[in-house]
Amino acid sequence: MIYGNVPGIDRPVSRLVQGTMMMNPNDHDAAFAIMDAFFEAGGNIFDTAHVYGNGASERVLGRWLKERGLRDEIIILGKGAHPTQDRNRVTSFDIAADIHDSLARMQVEYIDLYLLHRDDPEQPVGAIVEALNEQHAAGRIGAFGGSNWTTDRIQVANEYAAAHGLRPFVASSPNFSLAEQAVPPWPGCVSISGPGQAAARQWYLENGVSLFTWSSLAGGFFSGRFERDNLDSFEDGYDQLCVKVYGQEENFKRLDRVRELAAKKNASVPQIAMAYVLAQPQGIFALVGSRNAAEVETNVAATSVQLSQEEVAWLELRREN
Repeated sequence: MIYGNVPGIDRPVSRLVQGTMMMNPNDHDAAFAIMDAFFEAGGNIFDTAHVYGNGASERVLGRWLKERGLRDEIIILGKGAHPTQDRNRVTSFDIAADIHDSLARMQVEYIDLYLLHRDDPEQPVGAIVEALNEQHAAGRIGAFGGSNWTTDRIQVANEYAAAHGLRPFVASSPNFSLAEQAVPPWPGCVSISGPGQAAARQWYLENGVSLFTWSSLAGGFFSGRFERDNLDSFEDGYDQLCVKVYGQEENFKRLDRVRELAAKKNASVPQIAMAYVLAQPQGIFALVGSRNAAEVETNVAATSVQLSQEEVAWLELRREN
């Protein structure tokens, strides 16, 4: 395992972050096996959210923490204020309500790193910063930031915090992978992948806001299952979404190079795709959705795959060789 540092968290944080969204709340043994394997491999941070499984993901994580007696050793990355089909919910009331729900579900007193699951640009950013600082002062959350927030909005938030003597956003969770999105997978998605988002990536590098990126394998595009000539064969909704978002020629050219490099390094295609994310100069923390102990082992092994900056540029199609 490899580790990094996040402002406001007083210990090293594993740069692989195990997600809980896919864990079956009706099969605690299987969920516990995933979390056990991740912890035994050196992982110390789990990602969850108020909206996942209508609270089931938070409950299964909380039960594991309690039964294993590991609360003091684990960093919780929680998210809240996700919109519903009726309205946006990035308000001080909704932030407070979601935090109280999450604490009760996980049976914990605080959340180490709290991210607003979405932004609502119509809300004045100052009120949002004030609300998060209020929750921090009450001891319910530690460090905080935003998921699917643009760099422009984070910058305005942090300028407000600096001007008013308040704590700033220290973390952000956009999409990032070697593949570039042809279309957003859902409204409000923020991605920093591809050459068109170079300025956003540079902003993070210069401003020291930690990146916790999701979908390192581009929704399964780098699973090794997708080919140029089989895109019409996928029937599962998630696979069809992957085809729609990532099934373009430039991404297949990148996939070709991932396969070539994987053969040279005796690694798998997913491991090279993960190693690409971890090789970024921003020191990215990568959210992973391991579904069993074997996938945990595969993802952890990717942290040992070293890519040079020349190899990174080659994968990005910026070099010919």
